[in-house]
Amino acid sequence: MENKSRVLIIGATGNLGHHLVNASLHLSHPTFALVRPDSFSDPQKSQNLQDLSDAGVTLLQGSLEDEDSLVKAVKQVDVVICSVQAKLVLHQKLLIQVIKNAGSIKRFIPSEFGLDPDKTQISGMDYNFYSNKAEIRRLVEAEGIPYTFVSCNFYTSYLLPSLVQPGLKVPPRDKVTIFGDGNTKGVFVKEIDVAAFTIRTLDDPQTLNKVLYMRPPGNVYSLNELVELWESKIGKKLEKVFVSEEELLQKIKETAYPDNMALIFIYSAFIKGDQTYFDIELASGADATKLYPELNYTTISQYIDTLL
Repeated sequence: MENKSRVLIIGATGNLGHHLVNASLHLSHPTFALVRPDSFSDPQKSQNLQDLSDAGVTLLQGSLEDEDSLVKAVKQVDVVICSVQAKLVLHQKLLIQVIKNAGSIKRFIPSEFGLDPDKTQISGMDYNFYSNKAEIRRLVEAEGIPYTFVSCNFYTSYLLPSLVQPGLKVPPRDKVTIFGDGNTKGVFVKEIDVAAFTIRTLDDPQTLNKVLYMRPPGNVYSLNELVELWESKIGKKLEKVFVSEEELLQKIKETAYPDNMALIFIYSAFIKGDQTYFDIELASGADATKLYPELNYTTISQYIDTLL
């Protein structure tokens, strides 16, 4: 059997993190997880950690603020994946320094897992959500660390369960709001599939120092197409209320942070087209589904079926 990279996952108990761990184990990578010491005393997390350990994950105590723990962890692996929450993105700076000093990491995947922060067109609106991620990119590049940046766009668990209706938890069955003209396309990918594509790319030279984009066929939809799909599944036409770009911007202004972030993300994806307005340039990017056609994934239509 080929030698598989040893993988360290930081954020292994999180939303995406546990899928990354499972995908890593599934592809037979020796898998390590850096876990905060207080997680072991949290009843729910400690059970999750026990499950990880039972599955074959090597648990290492430490955190992004503890340099000694980072040094010890990085020494044991070939690849580092960070999947911490967006609010902790800048906390990766010490980790980047440790990786640089170690000089042995073959691939670093920083915590990004969303829209490409170098392509978004909402500068000054997003409370540094994307500029912080871009700052980490520049630091990784400046330090000469081998990387892959993962741009998976939206998770299916975000906005899609309500058919992109802020404030709702389930899709509407009478009246639906459509932002803009409803023709700009966005992208949704299920977390388990994001993890599978991410782990599949670790030892692939084709994605070294590139952005791995996820735009799976069947997962790129406009709001009009989403509503049409939902209508076909419930056998009913919905009343459509169109909200213009100006009206949405006004609503963003009137809504307090962080409650306005969902509206900002909708503006970014479905008005500005930040997920789909650009072509993937092969010199600096790669299309995950074209690279790995053997990987199955959940389409939007299949996901919507679970909401019926």
